[in-house]
Amino acid sequence: MTTSVPLGLAEQTEIKAYTDFTASAPPPLRKSLGIDSLRVGSALALAIREDPSHFFNRAGGFAEDEPVTADLLTQVCDFYREQGVPQGALMITPSLLPPDWTSVVGKLNLSQGGRFVKLGCDVETALAATEEAAALAPELRVGLVEADQAHEFATVMMPTFGFTSPGLTDLAASCVGKPDWQQYAVWEGKRMIAVGSIFVNGECADMFGGATLAEARGLGAQSALLAARVRAAQAAGCRWIVAETGAEDPGDHNTSLHNMVRAGFEPLYERTTWLWRG
Repeated sequence: MTTSVPLGLAEQTEIKAYTDFTASAPPPLRKSLGIDSLRVGSALALAIREDPSHFFNRAGGFAEDEPVTADLLTQVCDFYREQGVPQGALMITPSLLPPDWTSVVGKLNLSQGGRFVKLGCDVETALAATEEAAALAPELRVGLVEADQAHEFATVMMPTFGFTSPGLTDLAASCVGKPDWQQYAVWEGKRMIAVGSIFVNGECADMFGGATLAEARGLGAQSALLAARVRAAQAAGCRWIVAETGAEDPGDHNTSLHNMVRAGFEPLYERTTWLWRG
């Protein structure tokens, strides 16, 4: 079954999730991390000066009705430069790259980074697929993360992705309970072993930050979290769900990608990350 997720809505939902996750943090935390964002036409650019990984320095949400030009992207690169970050990413849907893209790459001194698969589906398709998902191991349970569990949630999510800075952990904790967000976790007894969030952007929801502790993988935690978040998207009135994960090279196996396909998500396209370096 093909998905009808509008391309522009899918990209806007992704970048809005990242900017809301970071830019709406408490003011003292935004100041200490050096968080800022910029709107350039339909696109949003985000920068976190004190992020050693540079992962959150990204721009996305480029629209079909707004040409992606060197001038537009220069504004984004200038923003990164002004924020004092050494690297920023441009997340542009392949179909929106202009005919003179090779020239733009040379002019802005861009290089290719990692590749991501953009996935999407309608909520009804995901509901039907997750009903057939493998059951969670009997010693585990899935549920909503409460405010007093925010720090534990963050200490599972961020280090699992390699983000070990205390400031970034505080950033994730500050997101718990925010409007348009819901956070879910899987517990083994009283210990939280896996987490995942949902961000609601009108009729579209983004599956954000699914992470499982290394020693707890293979127990069905992420499939259970996908199912819980699909039900949350339905309850929020969403029509579509989107997600993104790393693309596979020959011989690779991305468990997250295969979990989402089993949950009804359809790969929409692969998107190369274009990197600007100061």
